[in-house]
Amino acid sequence: MNRGGTARRFLLGTLAGLLGCMLLWGTGFAWFVHDALKSPSRPPVADGIVALTGGQGRIEASLRLLAGGQARQLLISGVAPHATTASVAGALPPDLAASLPPALWRQVTLGRHATSTIGNADETAQWARANGLRSLIVVTAGYHIRRAIMEIHRTLPDVALYPYAVRPPALRAPLRGSSLRLLATEYDKWLMASLGLTRNMTTRAQN
Repeated sequence: MNRGGTARRFLLGTLAGLLGCMLLWGTGFAWFVHDALKSPSRPPVADGIVALTGGQGRIEASLRLLAGGQARQLLISGVAPHATTASVAGALPPDLAASLPPALWRQVTLGRHATSTIGNADETAQWARANGLRSLIVVTAGYHIRRAIMEIHRTLPDVALYPYAVRPPALRAPLRGSSLRLLATEYDKWLMASLGLTRNMTTRAQN
């Protein structure tokens, strides 16, 4: 029996498998980056809007959509525990803050419990069910939008979801090293969420 030949074939097979996996990952990553960089199209009018905090431009974009009549109420999910509408308004660009009518803030709910995308999904589901909402515009970064839609759909399978992706500073220079690392991390998180691993890991951590 030629053990050397068997070991060589095993090694070559392993290397071919690794190269194949790298090629698949790279092809998927290229698609993911292209998808994340697409400019958002104006969503249809919906019952509500949810903005997932964690990056620049998300709250501003959601408030503009609300002020423009794209929905009748807004959830800002994942704000700090002691945040108020006044503190959120105070952090807005001055021109936007000045353009929003004071009555608009009565249509805004602050979600203070979410600390992750899965938490955002659970918080969104509770809010949507409490208000009888059947359609939602989801506002987050382009690199986060697919995972966010996936997790929210799992908690609200009967609610129509319309993505609205904003372009944060990291996506203005996508080929920069820090931007590529962020995009790769978000791509891996999306892959894990697609396999249902993220929610299982969260459940185990809570137990």
